[in-house]
Amino acid sequence: QLQLVESGGGLVQPGGSLRLSCTASGLTLNLYVMGWFRQAPGKEREGVACMSSAGSIKNVTDSVKGRFTISRDNRENTVWLQMNSLKPEDTGVYYCAAVSADCRDNVLNLWGKGTLVTVSS
Repeated sequence: QLQLVESGGGLVQPGGSLRLSCTASGLTLNLYVMGWFRQAPGKEREGVACMSSAGSIKNVTDSVKGRFTISRDNRENTVWLQMNSLKPEDTGVYYCAAVSADCRDNVLNLWGKGTLVTVSS
């Protein structure tokens, strides 16, 4: 069974940090560009960061540049998102997905349940 499981979310104060993890089962992540998305309350899901299997593509949206870092370990079949200097506007449910080379499309149409990040004082 193909599955992506996100974890590591929680409640954090502004300026704090979290590290999200995405672990895959039933599929080999090193075959895919992997991306992180988020969906804020009342808003559409948006891409946050993505990274190719070899690490040669590493796109990050402007709003998180300098604060978020995507990384992966293909041997562990895991992708991470290190989030620093968190802001209230980073609040949302975070998802990982296998994406197209331009980091826009979910190529497997497979989503996990996501992990909730709440940034609040």
